[in-house]
Amino acid sequence: MKKRQRAVLMIVTFFILSAAYFYNQVGPYDKNSGDEILVEIPKGSSLYKISDILFENNLIKSKLFFINLSKITNMDRNIQAGTYKIPQYFSNKDILKLLNSGDVYRDFVTVTIPEGFELVQIAQRLSEQGLVNREKFIELANNVEIFRKEFEFLNEEDIISLEGYLFPDTYFIDKSYSEKTIIRIMLNRFKEIYSDEYKARQKELGLSLNELITMSSIIEREAQVKNERVLISAVFHNRINIDMPLQSCATVQYVIGERKPVLSYNDIQIDSPYNTYKNKGLPPGPIASPGEAAIKAALYPADVNYLYFVAKKDGSHSFATNYSDHLKNRRENLGR
Repeated sequence: MKKRQRAVLMIVTFFILSAAYFYNQVGPYDKNSGDEILVEIPKGSSLYKISDILFENNLIKSKLFFINLSKITNMDRNIQAGTYKIPQYFSNKDILKLLNSGDVYRDFVTVTIPEGFELVQIAQRLSEQGLVNREKFIELANNVEIFRKEFEFLNEEDIISLEGYLFPDTYFIDKSYSEKTIIRIMLNRFKEIYSDEYKARQKELGLSLNELITMSSIIEREAQVKNERVLISAVFHNRINIDMPLQSCATVQYVIGERKPVLSYNDIQIDSPYNTYKNKGLPPGPIASPGEAAIKAALYPADVNYLYFVAKKDGSHSFATNYSDHLKNRRENLGR
């Protein structure tokens, strides 16, 4: 009788110890750790490969016990590929639940595209943040045909590039997004801000969208002081109305690829449709991405007769209605 009791006790003890060992092996790798480990589960990975990844990253204590638990609970059938951020205090079951949920880790980057950035500058900024291949982004943005079907506002024939339409703003971008997806995000932002009111006013002015955004981009690049946007807008509208060249330094800077503080005579003689010293009217397209304030200024210029402006040392401008006063302003501000 005593031998039977002793045998039963040994069996019970064995099962208790086995259960304790099992739960220890499938429990948290380190229940007191606050560390979270980033792991990649490649598409098509076997359960054995997954257990290798988790073991090598100090997330499970035993590959064998992880595999057995996965099969016992049938949680081996729905593991989804992706990048996961897994705390070291997760048990094997917690890890399996996460891998079954597909709640992958999103590595977001905050990036700000300032108003007045050119396409090449936007591509460079995104590239520096590790979000795009610079050349591929520029190539896609210069192929507007790819996006016309999705974005109706791009269907005007004179829109030949996305220059000006990649809206300047602060974006939270998943590192996994493609160049095309990021472009779509920026185009959607433009679509959001370009309201029905703006569309109606654009038609009232008799401008195409491309002409309006081109005007807005020049205003954005010329205006350093916020409240001068509507005044600079008035100058350009007034000049167009009397068939007078815009003579915008910003358009020449766009051509030469350099934002020189003072343009030379040779600079303004450059042969380009974007050179508004040599060509009347607006250039073929935008020279940068205007913000909403610049777009609004282009739609609602100040009711003034100014035809000229010259920059002061503080970045603001002196305005004039005639050439004589303009020359006076130049002498006062530039000494020439």
